[in-house]
Amino acid sequence: MKIVDVSEFYSPTGGGVRSYVDHKFEAAAKSGVGLTVIAPGVEDRIEPRPGGRLLWVATPQLPFDKNYRMFWGARRVLELIDHERPDVVEGSSPWRGGWIASRWRGNAVKMLFMHQDPIAVYPQTLLSGLLSPTAIDRLFAWYWAYLRKLNARFDGCVVAGRWLADRFSRYGLENLHVVPFGIEKDWFGPGLRDAELRRAMLAQCGLGADAALLVQVGRHHPEKRVGTVIDAVSIAQRTRPIGLYVIGDGFIHKSIVAKAARASHVHIAGWVRDRAQLARMIASADVLLHGSSAETYGFVVAEALHCGTPVVVPESGGAADLAGPDFAAAYPAGNAKAAASALLALLARDRESLSRAALQSAQSRIGNIESHFENLFALYDEAVRSKRAAGRPQGSTVEDAHAST
Repeated sequence: MKIVDVSEFYSPTGGGVRSYVDHKFEAAAKSGVGLTVIAPGVEDRIEPRPGGRLLWVATPQLPFDKNYRMFWGARRVLELIDHERPDVVEGSSPWRGGWIASRWRGNAVKMLFMHQDPIAVYPQTLLSGLLSPTAIDRLFAWYWAYLRKLNARFDGCVVAGRWLADRFSRYGLENLHVVPFGIEKDWFGPGLRDAELRRAMLAQCGLGADAALLVQVGRHHPEKRVGTVIDAVSIAQRTRPIGLYVIGDGFIHKSIVAKAARASHVHIAGWVRDRAQLARMIASADVLLHGSSAETYGFVVAEALHCGTPVVVPESGGAADLAGPDFAAAYPAGNAKAAASALLALLARDRESLSRAALQSAQSRIGNIESHFENLFALYDEAVRSKRAAGRPQGSTVEDAHAST
């Protein structure tokens, strides 16, 4: 089986999509699947990878984030897909890349992979506090109509969580397939908890070992709501000493640094590139405090639970889907006061009991990254077999696909 993934948000500078695609290449090599990823880049270039290759297409840079580029003309991408003669064409975004993938008319299964809920990422983040999530969904009825139209051009739509499949189904998307994500379990575990590291992290927050240590990990983007996390800690600090250790970077990093400077006992660490060190930091924290309600899955939350670290999360989105009352507390997304109350309630509980429950949930509910790709490739293989059995006629090629646009 050969897969072509039109990956609009793959960036050479990092990010969740890059990590996901790199794992996908590794899984393809192990499974004997041929994988070609088409990504926007500085120039047209072929990059060999284990399991396949990465085809860069020269594209313009996004004006608001220099780390990403955007497919513009469709012709080059369609020509590349045509040349690859895939069994499966995967559109990995609902934007330009998804539309280009949907327009290729060769005889292949076409799958839309929704890595996020765009309404939650943008409108529900930016309009939080002004309108309810339901009102925002109604306001963006035009977007749901757009997404239904795109969905109809594919043979199926893959999501990583049942909660997101249910949400999309409510707004009329069809042929939804749930393939849960997973984590690299070997990196994480409660045995990584380190009292000396915890003490050092609290010292960087300007506190002693008797304070509570919170960690927040993620891209510095509005959807991550790092500002809400800092505000919540500032409120909770009125009750007890708490240090917040923030790991991450991104295009709003400067504003996060400025906000932290106005708060007390908040340390901005930037990215921690050492994967083993990051795992030790998460395990050594007393609680992971999470802000985003827009994530499909919540990788950092899953990693924290596998370390036995309790979590405080918004009550919607992928992070909430992983939470449970025995090891987590939830709050309305964007509400710093409610987040502070949830945090204080969790900190008042026995940490060892919370940790045992977190690990037990992680072991029973969270898979590894290899199982995700095994299930994904099995889904695609079955779709290819079904299409061949149906004897559908050979589709047209790139010359028929309005390739001039």
